[in-house]
Amino acid sequence: MAQFRRILLLAAVSGLLAAALASAESADTVPSTDELERSGAVIGQIVIDAQNVFDTTDPREDKALYRLANNLRIKTRDQVIRRQLLFHPGERYSQQSVDESERILRSARYLYDASIRPIAYHDGVVDLRVTTRDVWTLSPGVSFGRHGGKNTSGFELEELNILGTGTSISLSHKSGIDRSSDELEYKDPHLAGTWASLTANYSNNSDGSTRGFKLDRPFYSLTTRNAFGVAAMDDDRIESLYDRGHVVDEFRNSKQVATAYGGWSAGLVNGWTRRWTSGITYDDESFSPVPGSTPSQLIPEDRRLVYPWIGFELVQDDFVKEHNRDQIGRTEDFHLGASWSAMLGWADRALGSDREALMFATKAGRGFRVGEASTLLLNGALAGRLEEGALHDTIMDVTARYYVPQSKKALFFASIEGVAARNLDLDHQNLLGGDNGLRGYPLRYQAGTSSALLTLEQRYFTDWYPFRLFRIGGAAFFDVGRTWGNNPVGDSNLGLLKDVGVGLRIGNTRSGLGNVIHVDLAFPLDGDNSISNMQLIVETKQQF
Repeated sequence: MAQFRRILLLAAVSGLLAAALASAESADTVPSTDELERSGAVIGQIVIDAQNVFDTTDPREDKALYRLANNLRIKTRDQVIRRQLLFHPGERYSQQSVDESERILRSARYLYDASIRPIAYHDGVVDLRVTTRDVWTLSPGVSFGRHGGKNTSGFELEELNILGTGTSISLSHKSGIDRSSDELEYKDPHLAGTWASLTANYSNNSDGSTRGFKLDRPFYSLTTRNAFGVAAMDDDRIESLYDRGHVVDEFRNSKQVATAYGGWSAGLVNGWTRRWTSGITYDDESFSPVPGSTPSQLIPEDRRLVYPWIGFELVQDDFVKEHNRDQIGRTEDFHLGASWSAMLGWADRALGSDREALMFATKAGRGFRVGEASTLLLNGALAGRLEEGALHDTIMDVTARYYVPQSKKALFFASIEGVAARNLDLDHQNLLGGDNGLRGYPLRYQAGTSSALLTLEQRYFTDWYPFRLFRIGGAAFFDVGRTWGNNPVGDSNLGLLKDVGVGLRIGNTRSGLGNVIHVDLAFPLDGDNSISNMQLIVETKQQF
């Protein structure tokens, strides 16, 4: 009987302990994000977890070299991350604000990734953890590139995150296709801890110089109510006209541009953001022969356009997170919602213009889910001016990008782009070649008033992670394109041009320099006998 009582007592104690543990677990359980919004949960503590470049809690990265790299730099400061958040303690929890804050943080070049998660819930208050991962932002080094049969090189000393503040400064020397340049640039994306940004740059070029200044407080989120900005640029350079990949004429272009604008929005309403902007732009370009060279046969007409303008933008809040699409092993934000923007301005002689013209520009975009995982992105743009009832310098550009994931490590990609132009200014060429899509041909190989380009790629993503620094992928590709219409400085177009090739992709995961290094071998299937039967392309791009 005594033993039976002991069994009953143990069972009762066990039941009480289980109930207490279940109660404690229930108290600590964080509701789903939908439940947090429905219940009107209030944000409590916001914990900033700013992680360094290498995770030394991971045995694969707990190495002396990686620890030294972490110790040689200052992590992004907590307040720099905190001031980019769209939510604050005491406000109601909003998943939209959380998602958009993640996208804002991921767009910073000094961060590799960002995530925001609820970590505790008590008495209607939810605590959040903001986790970010830095990249190596001090980037001294030598760069080399090759595409379209031309080499580029340079030396750069750049710091994207001075003392962890998000401010950047760079000093570089670059030897490019058109010119060599020595450039100094400073950028503070959050001036004095605000959403205003300041950019200033100066470039001393082999053919002139460039000076630029911009102070801007943009519509930084879908909920932003006001925006303003001023910008100015003074640029003096030699512009070249191309045919078959060779310079056939050149002239000097001196350009001064200044603009100021202000904007207003009601914020995000029922999943849509509408924005109104207005401003004034001064755009003055003058052209002249290049001293000491063969006299130019075609010199563009000088242009001075001074015009007030009004703009409208419509954006739908519909974004998805993807992996292994245009990047390797990184979170990518795709906009699947609709977007549309338009601008109208009037240039008048009374304001200082050298002509009267209606200035116009519009853009539209839309993303679609095709099946369970495929994605189709459509974009179009139209811009130009209307003078005396005729279109001038008018360009329409339409693109479609299609992603078909076959597995976690394989993806089929297709893109098509069409361009149609009317009465282009002579200094604006519509070119197609090795530097803009036809990888098997010299750069700027064909010119015309219209063009079309189709690209097919089979992409591969591997788990190979050499030295915990680079992610490796590859691609097999096929390009086909052509131009139509008048080429004022060269021969008629060559018809349809095709190429095939293979490439190596190196994802630069620990540095803010560039996202994907391309090493391609491309083989032309058409063209004349003057071009090489193989093109080597080495370049850094933001996408795969």
